[in-house]
Amino acid sequence: MRAAWEPLRLGVGDGGPRITADSPPDLEADVVYLRYLDVCLVLATAPFVLVGGMPTLGYLIGAGAWLATRAGTAFLHAQARRAGDAKVRAGLMVAALLGRVWLVALAIILARYAGSKGDGIMAAALLLAAFTVYLAMSFVTRDGPIQGAPRASSRPSTS
Repeated sequence: MRAAWEPLRLGVGDGGPRITADSPPDLEADVVYLRYLDVCLVLATAPFVLVGGMPTLGYLIGAGAWLATRAGTAFLHAQARRAGDAKVRAGLMVAALLGRVWLVALAIILARYAGSKGDGIMAAALLLAAFTVYLAMSFVTRDGPIQGAPRASSRPSTS
């Protein structure tokens, strides 16, 4: 039985979400939406760009680049988590970081020269907004390849 002051927890089960009072909170499920808030921002911006008559080509190139970099980074971070060798892990992390920077920069340049100046500005603004949200949410959720790896106990041993 739940005490009156005890908060209800939203749990995910086989039949979908359920609210339980005695189950411990599932932090992984609680922050999944925050982890991909940048992707939601990019996708939710599409109707406003279309209705507002904003540069569509710049939006499409920027959104495609952001989604591709998120997928590529997630893949490389997963590979880095599985890598046993520290050099391989470091190499995958550097590849994810530099590949993302290059792809985003090339997307902005492509939008500018394939379309107009407005398309380049649209791609740059979208990517800047998405990165800002991604960076803020990475601090909140502490999502990263090192945090995803199994950790040793942080308490000192008393024996």
